[in-house]
Amino acid sequence: MSQAEEVSYSCGACGYPLNLLSANRITSTIGSKYRKSIKKGYIAFLSIDLSRFTQVDEIRCLPLSLGRNSSKTKLLCRKCGVHIGYGYGDSPALCGFDSSNSTGASYNKFNVKIRALQPSQES
Repeated sequence: MSQAEEVSYSCGACGYPLNLLSANRITSTIGSKYRKSIKKGYIAFLSIDLSRFTQVDEIRCLPLSLGRNSSKTKLLCRKCGVHIGYGYGDSPALCGFDSSNSTGASYNKFNVKIRALQPSQES
């Protein structure tokens, strides 16, 4: 099986380079979970260039009894403001808990809408 060529993605609305690389996609769940997320119209990434996005915090905190705090951040294209996807992670500071060991959100995963992307023209 040959290695697929790496693809870089841009905003589907304005063409602004988002520096999203196909190499950073989460492919460990290529089985049924991956197919379900593709059918829902999302691709999961391990890391993204946050400087390419405007972030709008949508905070969702789980109860303390569950032992963790969860946050969800909406990611918008920095150039045109179109909704690109979401960042998920743990953020005690955003949930109003002690954050002495945390300076901000620590993202675990980024879900990006397939329809909000286009392959970049750069090689």
